This record gives sequence, structure tokens and C-alpha cells, in this order.
Amino acid sequence: MVEGFEVGGVPFNPDGWGPPDCATTTTTTSNLPLNVPFAPFSRSEKLGRIADWTRTFNNPARSKNPSDAVFDFSNDDSFPGNADDDSTFRLVDGKPPPRPKFGPKWRFQQQRQLPHRRDEEVEAKKREAEKERARRDRLYNMNRSNVNMPRREAAVFKSSVDIQPEWNMLDQIPFSTFSKLSFTVPEPEDLLFCGALETYDRTVDRITPKNERRLERFKNRNFFKVTTTDDPVIRRLANEDKATVFATDTILSTLMCAPLDLLSVHETSQEPLPEAKDDINSAYSLSVEAAYINQNFSQQVLVRDGNKVTFDEPNPFANEGEEVASVAYRYRRWKLDNDVFLVARCEVQSVMELNNQRSFLTLNALNEFDPKYSGVDWRQKLETQRGAVLANELKNNANKLAKWTAQALLAGADMMKLGYVSRVHPRDHFNHVILAVNGYKPKEFSSQINLNQASMWGIVKSIVDLCMKLKEGKYVLVKDPSKPQVRIYEVPPDAFENDYVEEPLPEDEQVQPPTEDGQGAEPNVAAPDVEDKEVEAQA
Repeated sequence: MVEGFEVGGVPFNPDGWGPPDCATTTTTTSNLPLNVPFAPFSRSEKLGRIADWTRTFNNPARSKNPSDAVFDFSNDDSFPGNADDDSTFRLVDGKPPPRPKFGPKWRFQQQRQLPHRRDEEVEAKKREAEKERARRDRLYNMNRSNVNMPRREAAVFKSSVDIQPEWNMLDQIPFSTFSKLSFTVPEPEDLLFCGALETYDRTVDRITPKNERRLERFKNRNFFKVTTTDDPVIRRLANEDKATVFATDTILSTLMCAPLDLLSVHETSQEPLPEAKDDINSAYSLSVEAAYINQNFSQQVLVRDGNKVTFDEPNPFANEGEEVASVAYRYRRWKLDNDVFLVARCEVQSVMELNNQRSFLTLNALNEFDPKYSGVDWRQKLETQRGAVLANELKNNANKLAKWTAQALLAGADMMKLGYVSRVHPRDHFNHVILAVNGYKPKEFSSQINLNQASMWGIVKSIVDLCMKLKEGKYVLVKDPSKPQVRIYEVPPDAFENDYVEEPLPEDEQVQPPTEDGQGAEPNVAAPDVEDKEVEAQA
């Protein structure tokens, strides 16, 4: 049986809002219920929900909707507290209300694995903040002097060849055309071997940043950079009709890697180099420094016991009794089609005995001039993360590494050795140390850096076919310094002769190679090869 529940009557208040004055009395004659708490309120106030079950102690946030007002009478004297009620209170649902899956602030967040420990996460955030701060500092220092000046325009590179107004431009080829070319060339044949080689010193493979070795200077050894038309062996082979096209490995590798070409040092990096030519980190200064490092490195990693491996003929460019660098010239011939053969002079710098077989090596050195430009400190990363260092160099110096690999492939080298040479101090471009040496097989390394031999020879074959269609004369193939394309010009017969050479820079503008005391000029250190710009085609 359910006991009835009687609700008292609600009196009408003719004088206003709320109960009549008699409601506040406790007389039994009133129809109002007794001991019922009442909080006075204004008629202008909005009444919403009487009880909000979404409001919990775990989620104290209030609703932002004013119509959902929740009144808190806990501090009101009209509501006496009851300890028994508090002791029997149980929270029904303490979970926060479900949030909408898609709302105005929704956005996709990629899932990523966070560090397992809190301190690792904090350290990772600190490193990222330090990198960002260093980047901003570099940009600030570079533009600090130009605060009140107009925004600096992008650097404009000049052509390595002074284009004359009387030159006739015949054609221009975009690099996008080169990327579509492919040609499989047969194996070459060796026509002649000249020069002498010293044996590679295997102890340099054990060099690490902890036991670095000072880069030595070889003042008395001569290095030759002879262009195609000045090579007496090539002239002799041309008179014997051994081929139709003659070149050097420097020329061929430049053509093969033309789509990658920008600058010679740090050429594909996102960090811009200083524009001032006298700055030690400018493109020109770094080119001279890189040539100096490569020449000395190629001689330091040899066993200098006086024993040399000699070949058919001596060095064709050396005088009798002259001390020359360890180098052998390999004249090789490739068949491009039934009527066209190509002969190229290729270089190797050392020899080594492996499994009782003679192996030829090419020797080159990567150089670190300032870690803030490359983004990787070799002294900290080379020993534990050498692959990451090489990947960073492939990003910043794609053309240089591609050309070295192409030259090793052309020469038929069995191994290419890459040295890691760094400045003793970032502001000292005279003194260097060897931090490590790595060896790679050229074919495997070319696959690693995505250098396709069929594409390389496709570029050469297309340029040779273009030249063979031209009438007899002198032509120049020039890469546009600011656009991804090359142009071919018809030039006068006396172009680039002795009386046509540009005047040299004033002495005070020339970068002086290092000496023992860090001052003055050092003899026999050649600048980067700027002469090999001709490809001879005989009709």
C-alpha cells in the first residue's frame, strides 16, 4: 500500500512576487509547508535547471550557456547543513561529459610516438627550441646591418663565361629534357696508361674524431689541370683517328651531372652563403679551400716510401726530374654508335693490392667549414652517426659527390675513398684536420645516391649528336647561372685564345692559399679546374 502524499496549497500573493508575508511565519493555520528553505530572487533573473547532474567535483567547469545557470546555495544561511546527508552522499557518475568528435575546433593530429620518459620529452623540446633560436640568430645577424634598408634581393650568379655580343646562340636545352634521356654504352677499352701511382696507406682508415690527424701540405708536388686541346696524348690519338669526340673525365662528369649543378661548395644547401667574395665562407673562397684540401688529402693518405707503380708512359705533363703528385691517366674509348667513338682522359690517384689483384682508387675529401651552415657537427656525429653525416653532405653537396662518383665510374676505379676534413676552428681556413676516411665501391655508391649511368650517358650522347649536326667551327656550351638550362653558342675562331683571356683579379682581391705560418701564398696549389670547358668534336 502506497501512503498518500499531500501537497499543500500555494497561496496567491496579490501584492507582488513571492509568497505573502504570512508565509514566513510558522503558524499551523497557514497553508504553507513548514521548514522549507527559500532563497529570495529577482523577477529579472533567469531560472534554468534546478539540478545539473553534469556538474561534478571532477569536472567543476560551468556551462557557458547563461540559461543553464546553476545556483549554489551552500553558503546561504537559509540552507542548514546536515552531516547525516553528507555521510550518505554518493556520486553517481564522475566521468566528464563526452565531447563532440567533430566540432568547430576539430583538426587532424598525426599520431606519433612520444618519448617513454618525461625527461627525454623535455630534452627533445629543448633541443628543438635551441635549433630554432640558433636559426633565428643567424637570420638576425645576417640582416642586422640592413634593418633600415630595403629587403635584399636574391643573389644573382654570374656566368663563368663572359658572353660576347657577337656570339650567336644556336639552341637552349632545359634540364627537364636531360632527365628523360637514357643510353646504354658498351664497356670501354683502354688505349693507354700514363703516369705513376703510390700505394694507398690503409692506416688512415682507422682515423676517428678522437684521434684526428693534421692535414699536411705538399708544396713540392705539382698538380696538372690540362684541358683537352692541350693534352699531347689526345692530340696524338686524334691524329691517329682513334675517335671522333675527345674529352676529359672532368668535362664528361660535368655534363653528366649538369642537372645538379649550382655552386661547387655547399651548392644545394638551403642556408645561403655570404655574398662578399673576400669572406672566408663565400662560394669563391670555399672553392679555393676545397681544391687545396683535396690535393693535399690525396697525397697524405699514401705510403710515401718512394716505391711507385709505373705504366706504359710517364706523366705527359711533367718535366724531367720534376716531382709530381701521385696520379695515373687512363685514356679510354667508348662506342656511341657505329660512326662515333669517344675518347676521354680519366684519372686515378692511388693503387692498392686486394686479394693479390691490383685495385685503382680515387681520392677526394669533403670539407666542413662551419657546422652552423651544414647543421651537423662532424666531431660529435662522425663516430656514431656517420651515415647521417653522409646523408647531410648528399643534401648540401649533391653535385660535387655526383661528379666524383661519375669520374670514378669513367676511370674504372675499384674503390673511391672519401675523407672528412674539417677546419681546426670555424674562422681558421688555413689549418685543417682529417677526422675520418670511408671507402665505397663506385657502382654501389652511385645506386645509393640515385645516379643512373644510363641517364648520364644519355646526356652525353644527346649533346654529341647535337654537335655532330653543326658545321665545322668553334662552339661553347654554357649553363645559365640562374635558370635550369644550358645554351650553345657559335663563337669566333680566336675566342679563348691567349689574347682573349679575361684580365686577372687585382692581387688584393685574390684569395691567398695557406702557408706554414698561415700567411702568404703556397706554391703549386691549383684553383678548381676552370679550363676544362671545351669538348672537341671532329667532323
